[in-house]
Amino acid sequence: MRVPIVLMLLISTLVAEQLSISADNFSGSEKSGVSIFDGSVKIKKGFDELNASVVEVTLNEKSQPIKYVAKGSVSIRLRTENGSIYTGSAERIVFLPYIEEYRFYDNVQLRQIDKHKQINGDEVVVNIKDGTAVARGDGKRPVIMVFDLPDGASVK
Repeated sequence: MRVPIVLMLLISTLVAEQLSISADNFSGSEKSGVSIFDGSVKIKKGFDELNASVVEVTLNEKSQPIKYVAKGSVSIRLRTENGSIYTGSAERIVFLPYIEEYRFYDNVQLRQIDKHKQINGDEVVVNIKDGTAVARGDGKRPVIMVFDLPDGASVK
């Protein structure tokens, strides 16, 4: 019966939208506040969606999610508060809901769909509240950013 309790706690902490997590397996500890979803994990909240092999959710003492760590062929679709839409992939993504920040690690490929931009790097941080992004290379490979320019436009 722990599965429904933990899922209800995760869902009840959201104000406006319902959070749905599906996975092949689940284990959790009320004492440690850590829940692990394993195998074809899919998290959906409104427009936003995250898919991964494994997702670890950490809850605070009030049973509110404070950290999500997704590992293994992670893919994501999200919308920032200013309406920008991102899709992408990485080997690991950490989401910190209290500061509304996604941290992408290892082989990051992130596309900003509405602005036709792409960022490739080893670490990319996106704040969905203020729409900011920061990217870093791994020392061997640089950050690569690709823009679509309108026909006839030139770079000055």
